[in-house]
Amino acid sequence: MNQSLICAVAAMAFYGLSDFIYKRAAAAGIRADYFLMVQGWFFGPVVILYAVASHTFIPASAALWGSLAGVFIFVGFYFFIRSLTTGSISTNVSIFRLNFIVTVALVIAVLGEPLTPGKIAGLALALLATWLLVTADAAANRRADSAQRRSLMEVALATVAFGASNFFHTIGLRHGAVPEMLAVAQAALFMPLATAVVYFADGKLQPPPATFKYSAAAAIALLGATIFLLHGVAGGQASVIVPIAQMGFVVATLLGFFALHERITLRKALGLASAFAALTVLAGS
Repeated sequence: MNQSLICAVAAMAFYGLSDFIYKRAAAAGIRADYFLMVQGWFFGPVVILYAVASHTFIPASAALWGSLAGVFIFVGFYFFIRSLTTGSISTNVSIFRLNFIVTVALVIAVLGEPLTPGKIAGLALALLATWLLVTADAAANRRADSAQRRSLMEVALATVAFGASNFFHTIGLRHGAVPEMLAVAQAALFMPLATAVVYFADGKLQPPPATFKYSAAAAIALLGATIFLLHGVAGGQASVIVPIAQMGFVVATLLGFFALHERITLRKALGLASAFAALTVLAGS
């Protein structure tokens, strides 16, 4: 296994852990905007210290693509966390982590990465997985109430936004930005944006004390996922590395089943199997 694939697998593990933390925070009643604000407060200083300590704090105009990615990441995480308030972790996390479909489509169409039969087959399996997972709860409950529909709409928006953010990071890497500097540029816009959203909504910055516990843990997990993902994309094809990294939903879903005792249905199992097959085919393409 080459270094890029190792980075992708490491990113997968960290993304899965962060997704599980998001669900626990949502279950604890922490507002999405509070959570992201405090996460930004931790992520920003830590990633800057990491870049300085690793001698990768190298300003470049190409790193501004990381700032654009930061806006889309904020939108993606905001609606993803909101969706978990009423949605199932096994369903919503699985859908959210299929954001690689957006990234793959963009890097092939815009950056000219090759479209191979393996990638076509992988995307087809991913679309099948998405359909199975989106309809899993509706099939189980025989109805789709307004809360369920809202949750699915929120996670769909989050998926598109996060997929676009990975594309912007890829552009920055292809134009010469180092991974750590892209992460710094991401934080430089994410942190003030998340803080401003809370301030304009409430007129103050007083998150509940419990927010710090969850957000700090999520920030560390997200830092690991971001750095490993960017290093993987820097040395490999984004249309291969990003899908592998997004397989973190398998980790989060298994934690949901065994730690939160979420119900396993045949449709969810088939959806996860299809998603895993999609990622396997794409990784081998």
